Amino acid sequence: MFDSDDLEEIRAEREEWETEAVEPVVDRFGERKETFTTDTGGQEVDRIYTPEDVSELDYDEDLGFPGQEPYTRGVYSTGYRGRLWTMRQYAGFSTPEDTNERYHYLLDQGQTGLSMAFDLPTQMGYDSDAAMAAGEVGRAGVAIDSLDDMETVFDGIPLDEVSTSMTINAPASVLLAMYIAVGDIQGVDREELRGTIQNDLLKEYIARNTYIYPPGPSMRIITDIFEFCAEEAPKFNTISISGYHIREAGSTAAQELAFTLGNGIEYVEAAIDAGLDVDEFAPQLSFFFNGHNNIFEEVAKFRAARRMWHDIMEERFDAQNPKSKQLKFHTQTAGSTLTAQQIENNVVRVAYQALAAVLGGTQSLHTNGKDEALALPTEESVRTALRTQQILAHESGAADTIDPLAGSYYVESLTDDVEAEAYEILAEIDERGGMLEAVEQQWVQRQIQDTAFDRQKEIEEGERIIVGVNEFEVDEDVEMDIEEVTEADEKRQIDSLESVRVDRDDEDVEATLAALREAARGDDNIMPYIIDAVKVYATVGEICNVLREEFGEYQPGSAL
Repeated sequence: MFDSDDLEEIRAEREEWETEAVEPVVDRFGERKETFTTDTGGQEVDRIYTPEDVSELDYDEDLGFPGQEPYTRGVYSTGYRGRLWTMRQYAGFSTPEDTNERYHYLLDQGQTGLSMAFDLPTQMGYDSDAAMAAGEVGRAGVAIDSLDDMETVFDGIPLDEVSTSMTINAPASVLLAMYIAVGDIQGVDREELRGTIQNDLLKEYIARNTYIYPPGPSMRIITDIFEFCAEEAPKFNTISISGYHIREAGSTAAQELAFTLGNGIEYVEAAIDAGLDVDEFAPQLSFFFNGHNNIFEEVAKFRAARRMWHDIMEERFDAQNPKSKQLKFHTQTAGSTLTAQQIENNVVRVAYQALAAVLGGTQSLHTNGKDEALALPTEESVRTALRTQQILAHESGAADTIDPLAGSYYVESLTDDVEAEAYEILAEIDERGGMLEAVEQQWVQRQIQDTAFDRQKEIEEGERIIVGVNEFEVDEDVEMDIEEVTEADEKRQIDSLESVRVDRDDEDVEATLAALREAARGDDNIMPYIIDAVKVYATVGEICNVLREEFGEYQPGSAL
């Protein structure tokens, strides 16, 4: 790096440049804004960056080489030169038959991993014929009521040849059990199953609200999954600790990072308290981040996340296994940035967000369809979103060298700044007693709400330009195909559920549900009991109702 004499000379030259070259121009013409900040206003952006801004950087301690601690530059030594990120388009709508058809289409188009979206009834642990499910069956994702539906979704898709990510939280144990059961039926060794369940309940209390049980039982279910998969399905990621929805709710990049890692800390502590060894379950933890608009801020966030998780696992939890200290993450482009106005602009937004994720070293990526501000994406828009990733991988050159923005005075300085702000937030969380306490106090929610309010105010007052919304507007009548889920689709799913109930052995169902109830009342790991229940075609609603009755339901506003 530069010695003190070099830095002094650079400082003097910068001051001379600003006095002689910049100030006269600014005095005459001004600049576009008085203050420039990153996308969420978290970091002020200087006019230029020089070696002075990274004078404290120690290469070995702060960066290192890819695949080596502290993993700032990536967790794999060959980056994308060895293997590209998994291209995982989020899909699932209407009935299992429709979703199976979409999955085959995506795989035929070159997708390398599956990502499963569930409808709201499934996410909330209700069957399609429940009163609470009326009007929502198959609309936000695929309806899954029983193992029969999961078998249909993966018909003709060998589970030992694909990696599947399931965006499911409160009933994650049930959907994972069904996936394992499908693998058993296909004859796939459980040790070969690859994929991820989101399984992140703290995020639900903070930002998304598709919870069922109170936090105590939820943490028990999560740690049971950790323990079960460490023994039975070691290649399956047991949780995707999600900052995505925190960012969608309005947080800054630094808040997304801090609250996500704070949730991660809470899960690790819960697992250790349950008697698990950190190095047995931590390698199966994964993360899920938002890919937002500001390329440099997002790259800095991803790089800071890896370094922070390494330090947290090493210093706070004394992890010894290098894999326990490696933060691996999936990225989805930012749904909240998509606009109904001038819908083609969304293709551009998604491309830049995807570029940021790749420059930041993501392990897998979902690119949103341009029409997702209006409805579920059509096949055409999904194909365009997938082609965006493929062009990025094979034509842009972004995947040819590892961590290509490393050494940039701006990016390194911004990485340090985002990290420092995130650590400040984590310190506040620790002072409040950890994430559970901070959420119970509504402190986390208020931080996000305040940021979202400020951002919306900036948009309404024209301080923040959203192209096509508050600037560069046009009169247009949007005409495009929209993917629709009909009442007939809902009836088809309910009829299928009724057929399953007629054909199954009710005595077997009752026996397995009774065994699950006893396990929930005791200390046994509940996963084997849930697998037994799904294999005799007990439904999502029936299994979740047993756990509702034993664990209770979380009520908003009640103490966590």
